[in-house]
Amino acid sequence: MKQPTYHILVCNSFRLNSDPQGVCNRKGAIDLLAALEEQITDRGLDAAISSTGCLKVCDRGPVMVIYPQNWWYGRVDEDAIETILDALEEGQCVEEMLIT
Repeated sequence: MKQPTYHILVCNSFRLNSDPQGVCNRKGAIDLLAALEEQITDRGLDAAISSTGCLKVCDRGPVMVIYPQNWWYGRVDEDAIETILDALEEGQCVEEMLIT
């Protein structure tokens, strides 16, 4: 199996008992998955997307992480996805959107 160049994680706030609890899910992170998948396909990016359990930075949600760069982005919405992917195509991060 060929590994993708990027692995993008999107927090969906699910806890051990499968209940959506945190900010990311309540702020529409599940809808971000579809927008992200569409953008990645349209751009031809070699990336896999995964929905995750709570990433423990609820005050910054919705949260998205890009590996292998380990770039953590907070307060992600559809506009942010476009900006982040524009930068990713250039091999860059969007510094002002990173969780530090």
